[in-house]
Amino acid sequence: MDKFDSMRAFTRVVEAGGFAAAARQMGLSRSVVNKSVKKLEDELGTQLLRRSTRQVTPTETGIDFYNRCLQILGELDAAISAVTELQELPTGNFRLNAPMSFGTLHLSTVVAEFMSRYPDVRVELVLNDRFVDPIEEGFDMTLRIAEPATSTSLITREIVMAKRVLCASPDYLRNTGVPSAPAELKQHRCLHYGYLSSGSQWRLRGPNGTQSYAIECAMWSNNGEVLRDAAIKHQGIALLPTFIIGEALQSGLLQTILNDYCAPEIVLTAVYPRHRFLSTKVRLFLDLLMERFGGRPYWDLVE
Repeated sequence: MDKFDSMRAFTRVVEAGGFAAAARQMGLSRSVVNKSVKKLEDELGTQLLRRSTRQVTPTETGIDFYNRCLQILGELDAAISAVTELQELPTGNFRLNAPMSFGTLHLSTVVAEFMSRYPDVRVELVLNDRFVDPIEEGFDMTLRIAEPATSTSLITREIVMAKRVLCASPDYLRNTGVPSAPAELKQHRCLHYGYLSSGSQWRLRGPNGTQSYAIECAMWSNNGEVLRDAAIKHQGIALLPTFIIGEALQSGLLQTILNDYCAPEIVLTAVYPRHRFLSTKVRLFLDLLMERFGGRPYWDLVE
């Protein structure tokens, strides 16, 4: 037996309360298990077990060594499982959470492709715009569109930057005029992402740095697609991420304004629990996200 086998034999003896029971569990002879543990004690230069005709119990040193063995053997088993898993196709459940608009506009085809590649994986996709803790709510991965947050229990992987631009329909701009500076936004109908009906401001980054500008809200909503549709119907100026309005910009239904200004970029990130070894399902879905959205995303190909 090698040292790991000896450690495993020792832990079995402690748990079984004797050499005979441990040997039966391991499918080995009692003498082999006894010699393995004795060799371990000789190498360590200390007694790990108290032996009597009636029972075997760990010494104080043995208890400490037993706990350390459990940790080491657990890490070893996890490493072996991780390497084995890398060679196998994923199976089982994959629970994924994502923002509503991004999920409906861009993620559904990615999930379908993932299911096509790995048919033994059952996907549960939950779309909502609230902040979700993947550990507390049992998700394998959560996608977030925000400034990345740090956490000791979570890993955050940046997928792609999300630009936010000012836009309106050509008809609205013909009827009201095109603002030449952010200060003129107060003279326009603005479509605001948020819940507040007063005191609304847009933070814009421009030639003179980042500043906040007061706006006149004609509509506010917590859904970007609703605001996009209102802008397409000539109801005002919206500040939205290009992953929501990219198609409308490409088709000419919307056009950007104040192109020297934009909101600070937000980031699409994948967030998942911090484990020593990344599960195959999470790793493969991350690879697919980077394959689809890495680099310059398709919704920004035409501005």
